[in-house]
Amino acid sequence: MDWFSDPGAWAGRLLFTRGLALVYLLAFVAALRQAPALIGTHGLTPVPRFLRATSWRTAPSLFRLRFSDRLLSAVCWTGIVLSAATLAGFADRLPIAGWMALWAVLWALYLSIVNVGQIWYGFGWESLLLEAGFLAVFLGPAHVAPPTLGIWLLRWLLFRLEFGAGLIKMRGDRCWRDLTCLAYHHETQPMPNPLSWWFHRLSPRLHKVETLANHGTQLVVVWGLLLPQPICGIAAAVMVVTQGYLLISGNFAWLNALTLVLGLSLLDGRWLPFDRPAELSSPTWFTVVGIVVAAGVAVLSIGPVRNLLSPQQQMNTSFDPFRLVNSYGAFGSVSKVRRELVVEATDSLGPDAEWREYEFRGKPGDVHRRPPQWAPYHLRLDWLMWFVALSPAYGRTWLVPFLGRLLAADPATLRLLRSAPFGSDRPAAVRVLVYRYRFTTRAERRATGAFWHRTHERELVGPLTPDDVGQRVR
Repeated sequence: MDWFSDPGAWAGRLLFTRGLALVYLLAFVAALRQAPALIGTHGLTPVPRFLRATSWRTAPSLFRLRFSDRLLSAVCWTGIVLSAATLAGFADRLPIAGWMALWAVLWALYLSIVNVGQIWYGFGWESLLLEAGFLAVFLGPAHVAPPTLGIWLLRWLLFRLEFGAGLIKMRGDRCWRDLTCLAYHHETQPMPNPLSWWFHRLSPRLHKVETLANHGTQLVVVWGLLLPQPICGIAAAVMVVTQGYLLISGNFAWLNALTLVLGLSLLDGRWLPFDRPAELSSPTWFTVVGIVVAAGVAVLSIGPVRNLLSPQQQMNTSFDPFRLVNSYGAFGSVSKVRRELVVEATDSLGPDAEWREYEFRGKPGDVHRRPPQWAPYHLRLDWLMWFVALSPAYGRTWLVPFLGRLLAADPATLRLLRSAPFGSDRPAAVRVLVYRYRFTTRAERRATGAFWHRTHERELVGPLTPDDVGQRVR
């Protein structure tokens, strides 16, 4: 390895860029399927209204030049085609300038969606995808020597991601310090997956082992990322394993998948069964660009580093409108009780009204339905419903409009759901109830076949008719 190129990172770069292309593909598909109903011209929080209230400086986006639902779909389709081509290896056959242009377009298109996505795109993994996507621009295709500084920027990103997550836990909920958080987390996480019931039923001792392993990885092993190979590769391999564990125990969109891909990028090339070209080099201009980018990232890292060192550390914060260098973290606090919103509708009002439930694609509803696997795909509405159950303030701008769309049997909105009680017919009224959910015990599971037990607590909204929604929206 010389000062500016790292031949041993060739295989890691290949794994990283292909994995990143896959995540981009999923992100653009999710935007194509969900964004029109959420942020489209007639969406729950329309982009045109958001653009009027903000500026280029605070939220740069190509949509400031023009916005329409058709253009939004065109942006998504362009991202899908480019990310699929990159996943298939097309980008690695391009000259360096073509590689940089392709990855820059992917980054700009997705940034344009995120920066107008409002609350629906307020998740840490959106910034993580953009930061990783920006760095990919400067890694170069397979026929170019991997830039040493570019690989170090991936190290720096993974270090901040893991260390920030570790610190926010130790500074946050006491249960992380007494090693009891995972006695609750598998049950109360935003969207459990098919194995979450089994993870929740592990013994208290194993839950403490899980927690200790998490702390050891995020607070101790993470420092190995800043050391030479093979120590860096060993640390990255530990993170790959822990992220794989998180992937099979919950649905966190592409957070764990992309973190795992970052870990793969740092594995020692000697461990990976790839045939690397014998001689690789980089043009001087590409090396100079890499130095400039690394210097820029160093400057932009001042805010995130201060945040890491602050007792008032903030999770998932962007320090510049282009989301180039960000802070990360998750579950600084862990819910001890799970509450779910159940949305119901009736086709007739009166004392004998029969209320029937809407079923969401991912979040718990029917107690007999096994929690589904959706990650690394992201179900934005389901996630926001979990947040509203924690605090109704999260739904202040969109929950009543959402209920209005259900009353109108809006096709785009209904496509966000698994099923509607009256299909494409309009109900007479809707309401939102709050239930307490818990995983069934082993005995309950054997006796009833149910994965959940639920208890009604209160009514959150409703009943609302179309006239009621119109008055509340105004």
